[in-house]
Amino acid sequence: MKPKFIPSIIFLLTVAHLPVLAQKLSVTALQVEHQVKPLSVVPDVPRLSWKLISTVKDTRQQRYEIRISTTDKVASGKSLLWKQSKDSDQSVLVNYEGPALKPGQRYYWQVRVKDNHGNQSKWSEVQYWQMSLKATDWKAKWVAVQGADTAQASPMFRKQVDIGKAVKTATAYITAKGMYEAYINGKKIGDAYFTPGWTSYKDHLQYQAYDVTALLKKGGNALSAILADGWYRGGLTWDQKKNYYGDTRALLMQINVQYTDGSTKTIVTDESWKTSYGALLKSSHYNGEVYDARKEKAGWMAIGYNEDNTWAPVAIKNYNYNDLTGMSGPVVKQHERIAAVKIIKTPQGDLVADFGQNLVGWVEIKTQGPAGTQIKLTHAEVLDKAGNFYTDNLRSAKQQTVYVLKGNTEQVYSPKFSFQGFRYVKIEGFPQEPKPGDLTAVALYSDMQVTGTFKTSNPLLNQLQHNIVWGQKGNFVDVPTDCPQRDERLGWTGDAQAFYNTSAYNMDVSGFFTKWLKDVKADQHKDGSVPFVVPDVLNQSDAGSAGWADVATIIPWGMYVSYGDKRILEDQYTSMKGWVDYITSRSRNNLWNTGFHFGDWLFYRPDDDNDGRAAVTDKYMIAQCFYANSTQLLANAARVLGKTEDFNKYNTLLNNIKKAYVNEYVTAGGRLISSTQTAYVLALQFDMLPENQRAQAADRLVANVRDYGNHLTTGFLGTPYLCHVLSRFGHADVAYDLLMQESYPSWLYPVKMGATTIWERWDGIKPDGSFQTPNMNSYNHYAYGAIGDWMYKNIAGIQPAAPGYKKTMIKPIIGGKLTSAEGSLDSDYGLISSKWKIENGKFSITVIIPPNTIADVFVPDASGKSYKQHTVASGEHTFQN
Repeated sequence: MKPKFIPSIIFLLTVAHLPVLAQKLSVTALQVEHQVKPLSVVPDVPRLSWKLISTVKDTRQQRYEIRISTTDKVASGKSLLWKQSKDSDQSVLVNYEGPALKPGQRYYWQVRVKDNHGNQSKWSEVQYWQMSLKATDWKAKWVAVQGADTAQASPMFRKQVDIGKAVKTATAYITAKGMYEAYINGKKIGDAYFTPGWTSYKDHLQYQAYDVTALLKKGGNALSAILADGWYRGGLTWDQKKNYYGDTRALLMQINVQYTDGSTKTIVTDESWKTSYGALLKSSHYNGEVYDARKEKAGWMAIGYNEDNTWAPVAIKNYNYNDLTGMSGPVVKQHERIAAVKIIKTPQGDLVADFGQNLVGWVEIKTQGPAGTQIKLTHAEVLDKAGNFYTDNLRSAKQQTVYVLKGNTEQVYSPKFSFQGFRYVKIEGFPQEPKPGDLTAVALYSDMQVTGTFKTSNPLLNQLQHNIVWGQKGNFVDVPTDCPQRDERLGWTGDAQAFYNTSAYNMDVSGFFTKWLKDVKADQHKDGSVPFVVPDVLNQSDAGSAGWADVATIIPWGMYVSYGDKRILEDQYTSMKGWVDYITSRSRNNLWNTGFHFGDWLFYRPDDDNDGRAAVTDKYMIAQCFYANSTQLLANAARVLGKTEDFNKYNTLLNNIKKAYVNEYVTAGGRLISSTQTAYVLALQFDMLPENQRAQAADRLVANVRDYGNHLTTGFLGTPYLCHVLSRFGHADVAYDLLMQESYPSWLYPVKMGATTIWERWDGIKPDGSFQTPNMNSYNHYAYGAIGDWMYKNIAGIQPAAPGYKKTMIKPIIGGKLTSAEGSLDSDYGLISSKWKIENGKFSITVIIPPNTIADVFVPDASGKSYKQHTVASGEHTFQN
């Protein structure tokens, strides 16, 4: 996670040449491997990053100094492990080059820099990171219930330990087969949820590291934990596959304690722990939780608890430690808390709470009533045309929370191991008339720092941006799910690659996708084919679809462009290469015209189509385009990594792929055999056509858009590139016509229909208020939110001109009757901002460029027909045209 950093920049030009003053330059936002104070850094050679704050324009780093120590006395400069002073402008992902780092060891570090004006910063605040454990560092044992683990209820585990001395530091390392929550003296360890997260469990299992120094006290301490099925053995997919990864829930916990006198103690799960069951009777992602508060074992998390005969010794499981790994990405945390906007009674008589926002998480209830009172909350995304509660689109997912009261005292409850997708909640069994304040929706998603903002003079566009962001929040729950509500919630690869660029504007997804790409690589088949979903829980044959499996090349390259992360290309290169080589092995004469493909999923398909209005694009034609794109990205990666032989090989292959495309799919007159928007978009986006045929292809695309009354007809694969192609080839006016279209099919149609997230289908709710087919109709499905990438790049005008925004291009395109727009991106170097308006026939723009970077700013006139270019360095700059 990156810290929020929106600097207030005041440029004092008059002091630029005065004697050096420390306050002119400072260093902030220290990170290790895209994380702040991480406690389980995996790479043996971590990378360090920082940001510069300067009050002087045109500030560039000329030199940096790093010092690192194993104690927090690093600022004294004594007993340093490593220090480096180097003439360099690199401030992002700087390799550690000191002595080998020890597993589990904490390291403290500082940075100071010197700029091109002769200013030198003070040393930054001291930050730290901690290295991950190796397999041999684990002393804890895996513990589980005795016998077969067949209960639906969640097992609880506990042990009392004695701390005989003052604690200097203590780190808890915890993981589970299943999900866990752990506690010390009744207080939850950390603020993460759904831990240890979902990975390719057959390959690697994450553990979390927590600083628990403040939770341990001298004397007796109670350690406890509770487990649930989670993704490990709970039902997965619409087939409700049980025990996919294993049938036994198990806990592994180790606390490494260092006392103030220098001695150490290791506390572990072992044979001395006890286990029992309590109030959590059922837990399922799809179906929800059942909690009977009458079955709580009061005080079981506290020291001195008297264990009755329901507590039994644990069983020890002989699981290995070789697959355990530290965290690469953010954990899931609680975020927004939203009180019910209103509570209504539907025409059918149901009591329903409306939270005003489609979100993902759970509902916290506050109530009191007689013991045994059963409250049932059922979650849904929409009401039907008549205003009644609607759950048909959930398929088999119950999405229910059941809570049984323990007595007539105020009780506050929320689930632990289940999340739901909802805006509306049907309330049954509440002991009194519920008030909005009695129910609070809690949003849960991966803890990604918000990095982007976008706003225009058009309220509908602003709501569209809102919907895109909330779609990302709701579906970035440890893995990039397709949807968060029905019996699916899987890491569909096609959705993720389509939305990646937009996601990297809205939030810092560097750690999120670093973690997930490990699973892509782990679940990739030996022949190079990539599964439809990652982690892969489908069948062996469910892999290799064009535009889905291409996630193996598209996101690694996107990560390099967004964050300048060269190592992600190194780590994923064999995966990228494996995918392209797989396609080649299935191709004939450089044509990929074999295998199953989803094609342009959910393209425009009007009912009872008797006149050929459905926008059907040949699936193999689409496949050929993505074959070319993946080959291009692989060649790009080979060039960056200095793999000259591979670069030449795949560059030659790319030319042959494009020749085969032209021979197979393009007529002599330049017409494509599938004359759809998606066909022309992909051909132009991926440069499949000779240059002399591209302009007429763009004209054909425009004619198609006009023929459909300025409506799009694209599906999941064509939509992300549609407006990009139009603006690239001189038809930005058409791109704006599509963007501003308010009738179906369009981006703004769902907005006009009251959507608060992105829909799976263009007409999830039809103009007459009826619903699309319920078995495939999610109202929180982020793929079509990929238009956000075009809005940031072309309305706000912010786009990378060098990897990681070391250089930025700001080039807004005027159109859509917009009179103002503003956007920002908190990059790894700092805030990039663009704010423009048209007033009295004049265009003006103010940009902010962060220290240690430069930008090309293209300033249009009010008509948008001509630009003036300015190359600027860091600072705030205002231009008019």
